[in-house]
Amino acid sequence: MTRTIRWGVLGCAGIAAKAVIPAIQSSRLGRVEAIASRDPGRAGEMAARFGIARAHGSYEALLADTEIDAIYNPLPNHLHVSMTIMALEHGKPVLCEKPIALNADEVIRLAAAQEAARLPVAEAFMVRHHPQWKRARALVAEGRIGEARAIQTIFSYYLDDPQNVRNQASIGGGGLYDVGCYAINTARFLFGSEPLRAIALLERDPAFDTDRLTSGLMEFPEGRQLVFTCSTQLALTQAVTVLGTCGRLEIPIPFNAPADAPTRLVLDDGRDLAGGGRQEIAIEPVDQYREQADAFAEAILFGTPLEIGLEDAVANMKVIDALFRSAASGHWEVP
Repeated sequence: MTRTIRWGVLGCAGIAAKAVIPAIQSSRLGRVEAIASRDPGRAGEMAARFGIARAHGSYEALLADTEIDAIYNPLPNHLHVSMTIMALEHGKPVLCEKPIALNADEVIRLAAAQEAARLPVAEAFMVRHHPQWKRARALVAEGRIGEARAIQTIFSYYLDDPQNVRNQASIGGGGLYDVGCYAINTARFLFGSEPLRAIALLERDPAFDTDRLTSGLMEFPEGRQLVFTCSTQLALTQAVTVLGTCGRLEIPIPFNAPADAPTRLVLDDGRDLAGGGRQEIAIEPVDQYREQADAFAEAILFGTPLEIGLEDAVANMKVIDALFRSAASGHWEVP
């Protein structure tokens, strides 16, 4: 049988407990064997909850664990680069949560460390592993909606807890980092190109100083456009619509697709406003986090190319940087 990957998890983040650890435990090619927290009691609780063999009381102890093959890093955003580089220095590949850094220069520094270590590093955009997105890209490429010219994306939720890391500006909180990054990444994926310029409108929470409402407009080659809105203080909403010259493609649950229920794509040729040209395409249930874990394991075990390497991460972060600059300057900015 093929050897499996022994994973170690840095910290006890909610996304790890809710989605990633269960996905790895049910994956084909891996299992979580250790978890670390600066609070040993919390690490022990998580280990007992998920049947993890070892709980470490420090991140450094986990990275030094010789029985761990790969690291999952879901720490707060400001620790992504430093702890990923430390893991590489311990000879361990890293799957790091998004955003992988706080600016493009940090990703470039991480890429240099990755090149020196010659180990896989990936940004955890799990949606790129879900078949609904692969099917959506294929439908666009096949011309099923004519020439795709515009994408409209909404991603929002309501969170006003001051203790939550998403509401702490000093460690990389805010909507653009947390969920706006998905709008950018998936538009780049569907269009298959990089934006030429970007402009943003950003509104900050007066207490947290994080962006709680951000909207952006990006121009891609051949006049294509992305318009998106993301928020940490609006009703829970997700939607993506791709508009073409002779139809549209809708992705009703684009980012948090359920692992245990089918998803769907909606094609409409636009013949009327009553849905006369509507067609639904069913996608079987898929755990996108499990697909992500197995894809990363394949990169380690078999040298399979990564779906999302650091070159892609640099490109995505350059757009985020441009949007932040634009919100400050009030002008278009070039990524």
